Amino acid sequence: MSYIPFLQAAGAAPVAGPAGMLGSFVPLLLIIVIFYFFLIRPQNKKQKETQKMLDALKKGDKIITIGGIHGVISSVKEKSVIVKVDDDAKIEFNRSAISTVLKSDAEIAKEAEEKAAKEAEKKAKKDKKAKKSEEVVETSEEENKDSE
Repeated sequence: MSYIPFLQAAGAAPVAGPAGMLGSFVPLLLIIVIFYFFLIRPQNKKQKETQKMLDALKKGDKIITIGGIHGVISSVKEKSVIVKVDDDAKIEFNRSAISTVLKSDAEIAKEAEEKAAKEAEKKAKKDKKAKKSEEVVETSEEENKDSE
């Protein structure tokens, strides 16, 4: 007895028409969308930020290379930078070998001042709201005394 015709008859019939084709592409499209938003897009953003950082390199920036060498840029060329790592030691690196540009003391101080100014502004707004609410409470208490 042959089981092949029986097994062929038991299989599911293919869905015909545009609805069947669309149903088979939906999971594939969903996977592509997920890959785009969770892998491709963030990677492109990071790559653009890195390129922006490398294009903005200038003399005097403190940097860290991919290999972990710390130094200060002493001159900038088209595709490379010369980094001063010690009093009399300079090394030339490709721009792509720079992983991080450290903030200078002036930039850190500027950010701290901006943060302190924002906090002072928030505190002033909070105090102003508290003062208004106290005035409202006082006027309502006076109205209650007058009505009695």
